[in-house]
Amino acid sequence: MKKVAIIGLGNIGKAIAINLIKNKHEVIVASRNIDDATTFSQTSEVNGFVIVKEIEDAINEADIVIPAIWFTAYPDFFTKYETLLKDKIIIDVSNPIIPDGKGGLQRVIEENKSAGMSNALLLPKGAKLVKALGSLTVESLRSKSNQNIDLFYAADDIEIKEDIEKLIENSGFNPVYIGGIDQSIRMEVGGDLHEINTK
Repeated sequence: MKKVAIIGLGNIGKAIAINLIKNKHEVIVASRNIDDATTFSQTSEVNGFVIVKEIEDAINEADIVIPAIWFTAYPDFFTKYETLLKDKIIIDVSNPIIPDGKGGLQRVIEENKSAGMSNALLLPKGAKLVKALGSLTVESLRSKSNQNIDLFYAADDIEIKEDIEKLIENSGFNPVYIGGIDQSIRMEVGGDLHEINTK
């Protein structure tokens, strides 16, 4: 199994980590504040079955990097860790939305553009981008794992499909390939393959 590093331990990062741990996949976790990662590693759902690292070390040791961060944070993440991300598989879980300050969410790019395609344009040299693990809500990621549910993914590089499908299976879902990154809009909020289909 490929080593996986989850960078960011908000709700989605924690949900992905917990699902992988349940299915015996080795996980490295990192956060801007390493104390957050340490605290998470000691929770009853995790019980120490993750490796806690600083962000740089986590990226360096992993084969697959999952930045579990807001879409708007991806450009800075790619710039800051550009050298370390070379030759890594990066799983983009983002949706093109941010909190609106009123308890809801607001879209931050045009309706006909996708987070996946936007991030692909900024991808560090040598890295490979996959759009996955973002077509379900956090609640569904947690509650529907290991219940024979399909989870969609998109990637331009077909050579990494086997690695991605194994990761999705180890998250407790059935991997379904829908094509290249240009199809990622279908899996994002409002798309026909996202759980929250607003179209």
